[in-house]
Amino acid sequence: MVFRIPSCVEGVPFEVAARQIDGFPHSIGQLVSHMNYWMDYELRRIRGGKPKYPEHNSESFPPAPSPADAEDWDILKKCFATLLQEFAALANSSAQEMRQQIESVHPGDRKIAGTLEAVLWQMVAHNSYHTGQIAMMRRSLRAWPPLDGGDTW
Repeated sequence: MVFRIPSCVEGVPFEVAARQIDGFPHSIGQLVSHMNYWMDYELRRIRGGKPKYPEHNSESFPPAPSPADAEDWDILKKCFATLLQEFAALANSSAQEMRQQIESVHPGDRKIAGTLEAVLWQMVAHNSYHTGQIAMMRRSLRAWPPLDGGDTW
């Protein structure tokens, strides 16, 4: 698979990614970092690890300002793309593999993400929600559409 930065963050300069907007609790960079946190968490669970579940959601977001600089933003974007590629590869699993039980490390895991298929769907829902937030923030910051184009209505 070819390494590619997702269009929701491609072309977003560091200054825009780190900017806080009134009414939004997190910057674009913080949202990308948060998605990376949970994708990494779930990949570790899928691989048999027992990552520590955060006591509070705030632990899965970096402090502001984030990203700290242009190099940090490039690292966040590359990590985002790499993690998405790993999940895309898992989506090609067999039906039997999709039914594989993933060990729970938190009671919430059992409710919504007990099998490989359920973990994948949970990540789709989670990342879709935050990607929508990023799109709205980009529009608010006059940084829309992405380089690949997009609806502007």
